[in-house]
Amino acid sequence: MASQPSNSVAARVTTPSGLVLGIPEGSRVVFGRGPDADLTIAAGRGLSRRAGVISAVAGGAWIANISRTHALYAEGDGYRIRLPRMEERDEPSGGWFVHAGSVLVGSRAMLDDGMPLEVMVSGGEGGFGDGTRAEGDATLLPLYLDPMTKLFLVALIWCRPWLLDPAAATPLPRTPEIAREALQVTGAYHELERFDTDPAFRDRLSARVAEHVKVLRHKITDRGLVRGDVRLSDEVVVRVLIEHGIITGADLSRLNDPAWCSRQEDLWWSRDA
Repeated sequence: MASQPSNSVAARVTTPSGLVLGIPEGSRVVFGRGPDADLTIAAGRGLSRRAGVISAVAGGAWIANISRTHALYAEGDGYRIRLPRMEERDEPSGGWFVHAGSVLVGSRAMLDDGMPLEVMVSGGEGGFGDGTRAEGDATLLPLYLDPMTKLFLVALIWCRPWLLDPAAATPLPRTPEIAREALQVTGAYHELERFDTDPAFRDRLSARVAEHVKVLRHKITDRGLVRGDVRLSDEVVVRVLIEHGIITGADLSRLNDPAWCSRQEDLWWSRDA
């Protein structure tokens, strides 16, 4: 698995052969017919060697197509959705978010032959039950940010004032303020004094954050989440991130999660941004 797991299983995947795999929150599983996938599926050439990724996150499971050549589908009660192919390197362009219940995933042939993967997410109160399939509560999200990335932390800090103040009266942090908050969130308190007194260090860290902000603006434009004539001010970007459920109020709890903060510390300070 590509991410560090937490203690509790947030999603379960059942393969066509009957293998059941639990995915802890904060973890992800890459599946496909190739031996380099985390979960190898015996399927025909309608499925890529690395076909898709299932990420267990707060509030559900995210399913995305990571193939540039093959289609991947999500199917539930009354729908079959073709997941967008991956456009950028190692970055899915969209995917299916399951809040509760289950969804079938696979190539068209896998679904037509009754041999799909089944992804099940606990509804919270009832747990996973006896495996009986329930109607899923799912949403097609145009953009997903992996919580185990620096980009997510920047977006979360940027959105936090309006997540706490839905009236949007609180000013949003600018790039240097986001950079300083990143130091606090990741426990880099020894660098705070340097940030406040060393202009070169402050400018260097702020420039790193500015690159992530630039990427967020690009993704919003690339996904068509705003009209072409709309200027992507800070306020517009944050409103898009919140209104499309890309960053949510539930994500604020990560700021008090020692394991998640430690992972962010590794990302920010253990290697160059």
